Amino acid sequence: MSPAKKPPAKKQTAASAEFLLRLYVAGHTPKSLTAFENLKTICEEHLEGRYRLEVVDLLENPSLARGHQILALPALVRQLPPPVKKIIGDFSNVERVLVGLDLVPVTAGRRA
Repeated sequence: MSPAKKPPAKKQTAASAEFLLRLYVAGHTPKSLTAFENLKTICEEHLEGRYRLEVVDLLENPSLARGHQILALPALVRQLPPPVKKIIGDFSNVERVLVGLDLVPVTAGRRA
């Protein structure tokens, strides 16, 4: 009896993948809270049920900034799906965040 063949793996695109997102902040500042709220809204609208959001407070663990190459805050790091992507800011520009997460294509003639 020959072993059963596995079906070919489907290529996962960012639009259909599970997302692991890490938000790096420095305490509960107004800017950190705004970034969290904006990001949570974007995730609920565009990644419903397909994301996990981890918040890393660098005031509690400052050594993580160097280890994860975080130079400005708030910072979002998309760990999964690969490749790793970083976005900095308060995430109020939804289009910029979606492009940064590879959820929408960059429009022709526009710089990312």
